Amino acid sequence: MATQIKFGTSGWRAIVADEFTVENIRRAVTGIAQYVASTPLIPGQPKHRILVGRDPRFLGESFVDLAADVLATHGIVPEVIAESAPTPAIAYGVREFKTSGALNFTASHNPPEYNGIKFSTPDGAPALPEMTKQIEANIAALGEAAVPVAAKGKHAQADVKPAYMKKLAEIVDLAAIKRSGIKIVVDPFWGAGRGYQSELLENAGIPVATVHDYRDVLFGGHAPEPDDHLLDECKFKMRETGAAIGIATDGDADRFGIVDFDGTFIQPNYVIALLFDYLMETRGWKNGVAKSVATTNLINAIAEKHGVPLYETPVGFKYIGELILQDKIVIGGEESAGLTIRHHVPEKDGVLAGLLVAEAVAVRDMSVKDQLKKIFGEVGSFYPLRENFHLTPEIKTKFTEKVKNDPTELGGLKVAQVVRTDGLKLIFTDGSWVCYRLSGTEPVVRVYTEARSESESEKLSAAAKTWVMQ
Repeated sequence: MATQIKFGTSGWRAIVADEFTVENIRRAVTGIAQYVASTPLIPGQPKHRILVGRDPRFLGESFVDLAADVLATHGIVPEVIAESAPTPAIAYGVREFKTSGALNFTASHNPPEYNGIKFSTPDGAPALPEMTKQIEANIAALGEAAVPVAAKGKHAQADVKPAYMKKLAEIVDLAAIKRSGIKIVVDPFWGAGRGYQSELLENAGIPVATVHDYRDVLFGGHAPEPDDHLLDECKFKMRETGAAIGIATDGDADRFGIVDFDGTFIQPNYVIALLFDYLMETRGWKNGVAKSVATTNLINAIAEKHGVPLYETPVGFKYIGELILQDKIVIGGEESAGLTIRHHVPEKDGVLAGLLVAEAVAVRDMSVKDQLKKIFGEVGSFYPLRENFHLTPEIKTKFTEKVKNDPTELGGLKVAQVVRTDGLKLIFTDGSWVCYRLSGTEPVVRVYTEARSESESEKLSAAAKTWVMQ
């Protein structure tokens, strides 16, 4: 029976040689090709053109060639990106080269045994649900019949790096970073971000050191995720060089990781909030801010401080991308380490995020922690937590039924508001909150909590877990 191919919040992902097979790749790309062929041509373009890129995972080059052949079979001109490239660079390339979209082979921050396909629309944004539903329907309609592919041809090449690097140099105040004299450590996690942040900084005369700056299809034997427990080598290099900041990216460089001067990992919630405050202060923009339903309310407080609108979206960066395209926001972000800013791609950009934090440290002449302390002093403190709880089939069944109802209290706290933008979010009378989101792919519930003190946050997290398991 043919594998059911479903596109989640960021494309389709599966284990290589299990469900991520040559035949399933052909089916997935055929579904995308049929969708693209049914859409209007980009003005001034005689044919549909699609960028085809990848991160540095195992067999990526072969998958790109296969996809290019499938696209060509459907009369679509594939433009192959020869080297691995960050997802935001590919998104920028779509806009710069005016293609009908991009097809990107990546599993982002997932373990090395995974690969996946992201599909970007002609504006460089992740495909919206109505598009992916149509693509899924196209794939399902293929059934189990073999997908025809034309004989292998020689395809056009595209280089997305120069234009993207030029854009980054326009956005980031590299001269200010240089003037400050700070040193920076870059950790691209063996991923698609290699040679982007480090080259940009070096070319501007900024002292930079790197770790994990070579291709390893196994990403050191773990997921290429720039999280605290995987950044030890970055922290060691920072101590060795006296760096003021460490900036890291994940496998396809759409997510970021930030390490302060003393080795403290700064959770993404705080990075988004800090950059929002910094951009409001330095860019003179008066647009609003967007965050996913599971992201810190520190952003709400900063929006109130600056007197700008707040947009709360479901989880999935495509919703934030829409607000960027409408020019409604200065910055949009998700607690899972994704953000972008005004006048840039409507896609997560981990490369830009790290550079902007370095700029904020340089311009403000303050460590990240000191900047956050100052913000807390202005708008109050916020302590977000996120945990994943694995569920037995019995508990999952009970929990799925339970979240259909609106609770009136949890752990002794009275519920003031129930929000169902995505999952179940309970806002309590004291302003603290908890959000439950069931995974669509595994027996896991993601639990997000936030309170105004560390002790209250830990207490709320424990109560939230108890409620799941009852």
